[in-house]
Amino acid sequence: MRPRLNVITLAVRDLEKSLAFYRDGLGLPTKGIIGTEYKGNKIEPSGAIALFELQGGLILALYPRSELSKDAKMSDTIPSALEFSLGYAVESRLAVDELLRRAEAAGATLTDKPHSRPWGIYSGYFLDLDGHLWEILWNPQIQIKD
Repeated sequence: MRPRLNVITLAVRDLEKSLAFYRDGLGLPTKGIIGTEYKGNKIEPSGAIALFELQGGLILALYPRSELSKDAKMSDTIPSALEFSLGYAVESRLAVDELLRRAEAAGATLTDKPHSRPWGIYSGYFLDLDGHLWEILWNPQIQIKD
């Protein structure tokens, strides 16, 4: 493997609600739900998915949990927010506070209010509508390039 990641797919319970959270609540650009012409059945997954093109060519995908289960040939299990976290670095402490407020207003659950960490960063955490853990952070050692 080469040292890259191309797509992060988040399993969601309600594709419409999750699309609204990321598009309207957090402001990520998207063409909305695509692939609806691929219907699926009890065994084969449907194709409805929402994609967000992120910087550097990374794609954030939202896919119904039931369909991802069928696609990967895995039983649906109880998810844990601690399996992984997604980190989003911003340019200032104020930007951390603002983005966490925006996420909470869109329906996210704050799990840790922003504060300074002993290792030099300022961050806070939220869970999205499906329990995916996000850390919003400012690190004075990282220059953010838009």
